[in-house]
Amino acid sequence: MQTHPQIGNRNELSRRRFLECSACGFGAVALRAMLADVASAMESPLAIRAPHFPARAKRVIFVFLSGGPSQHDLFVPKPRLERDHGKRVGLNNLPRGIPVGTERFLTLGPAAKFAPRGESGAMISDLLPHLAGVADDLCFLHGMQADNPAHDLATLQFNMGVINEVRPSMGAWVSYGLGSENANLPSYVSIFAGSDVRAHGSAFLPAAHQGTVIGNIPKDPKESAIRYLNDPQTTPTAQRRQIDFVQSMNRQLLNRVVEDRVMEGVVDSFELAFRMQAETPRLVDLSGESEDTLKRYGVGEKVTDKNGRACLLARRLCEAGVRFVQVSIGGWDHHGNIRDAIPKTCAESDQPVAALIADLKTRGLLDETLVVCSGEFGRTPWSQDLSGTAPIETHGRDHQPESFTAFLAGGGIRAGFSHGETDDFGYQVVKGRVHIHDLHATILHQLGLDHERLTYRHAGRDYRLTDVYGEVVREILA
Repeated sequence: MQTHPQIGNRNELSRRRFLECSACGFGAVALRAMLADVASAMESPLAIRAPHFPARAKRVIFVFLSGGPSQHDLFVPKPRLERDHGKRVGLNNLPRGIPVGTERFLTLGPAAKFAPRGESGAMISDLLPHLAGVADDLCFLHGMQADNPAHDLATLQFNMGVINEVRPSMGAWVSYGLGSENANLPSYVSIFAGSDVRAHGSAFLPAAHQGTVIGNIPKDPKESAIRYLNDPQTTPTAQRRQIDFVQSMNRQLLNRVVEDRVMEGVVDSFELAFRMQAETPRLVDLSGESEDTLKRYGVGEKVTDKNGRACLLARRLCEAGVRFVQVSIGGWDHHGNIRDAIPKTCAESDQPVAALIADLKTRGLLDETLVVCSGEFGRTPWSQDLSGTAPIETHGRDHQPESFTAFLAGGGIRAGFSHGETDDFGYQVVKGRVHIHDLHATILHQLGLDHERLTYRHAGRDYRLTDVYGEVVREILA
């Protein structure tokens, strides 16, 4: 692990440049000029690194639909489900692997009509009219598979590649492999991250690669989107002096122990946080966006404002050089009354996600930005009655890791393409199986990273995001 003998020089350079420009005020331009020198004073953990081979994408936006959206109501129409809606599943013509007891459940048809969209003819529900408008930019994976039916464990697997260990998250691996394109910003940002820090953590990778969490996007640009980033009680000059003093003690400790990943992470985080004060307020302030852009994302509208702001901020962060941005959109866990609930959840996310894809394309960013959208698993073709006596129109769907749908856009992925197929009951994958390990391998591949070579030595062995699995899904590459 690399230590940082040049920290003292970097702090001294930072202090001198800061005192020179502070006489003119704490202007963002002056501060950024100073920080450019600071960042170049040493090789940071977030310094840009060359990929293993030419990349098709420079960055990733991962839209995580937390809770497990129902592919049967959104992307995968099955005539059998519509035909047998309300009937017992029974014992006949069931696919292999159906759990014992399923035969007594009721078949549940889709909550809305489907139609082919765009020139590609992708089947998309009427519940997603805005995504239907960008159908020809999407690549659907209808044969996705996960390994666990529990939310927490499936979420960890989607983010870390494993279920029962603490490993670096996907964003942390990307940050470790490529670094950040902007020395004044983190390489990995997680917007509306869940409470489980493992899903956006760096585990045994250097701490600089963990996700920076934005839990709230303030409407007032004077408010900070990142907790404790700004200290209104302390002048910038005093902040710099405090950091220099604390870093000097950290440096003494590092000189004694030679190597301490936690301490090195603290050192880097202090410096990055100070630099972020110049960039973050400008990025989070959406007031500079045109009225038309805000309207397209649904910013200002009650139903779409929260997710619209998140998706718009994701685009701005990517433009500014953040390598991996994750946006978590909850509300997809429809165990009961799915016919009333899923239209509301779709209304909250359909417009913002579609606007993100269209906006990236308009700005010429989609070709080099890989957008990934998925839940941790899908939902069953049979219904779930939580009360045991309710009419089928108020039933929901249970968890289904055996098959679900994800979609991608941009970043060298085939547009207007569908890959994978399930049986007529919508349960088992019969063609084009894509395990989460395969999706991870493909994401890294588009970034120019070989998932078998992107490793980190820890506890006597080399670790990687895909563990000992994973194959690049070459059928979906443009």
